[in-house]
Amino acid sequence: RFSGTFVGNAESTSPAAATSPPAVGAATVPAVPTIPVVPTVVGVPNTVAEGVLNPNEVKPPASGTRKARVLYDYEAADSSELALLADEMITVYSLPGMDPDWLIGERGNQKGKVPVTYLELLS
Repeated sequence: RFSGTFVGNAESTSPAAATSPPAVGAATVPAVPTIPVVPTVVGVPNTVAEGVLNPNEVKPPASGTRKARVLYDYEAADSSELALLADEMITVYSLPGMDPDWLIGERGNQKGKVPVTYLELLS
């Protein structure tokens, strides 16, 4: 059973230790500045990350395209995504500001976002 009193060491029960520090000590501690949280970068449209991707308007970069082998079948959730079949080869690239978990994939004249985890990136 626990009693209603706490037994501590002799120093913690002394009247001097029980008094609070003077207010001057609290005033000398500098205030911690707060940093405002900004959800987006000002002046930079982020249409790709917001899911407003028109695959017909996306052009591949001059360099930076890669071949990828599709590891698993993937059903496109909407018209901005590209449906994938396991073992097919596609061309992929990323766009500035795009979610790093997605790439733009091209198969013939079809384009759309594809999840990186479904791909084996080749040379």
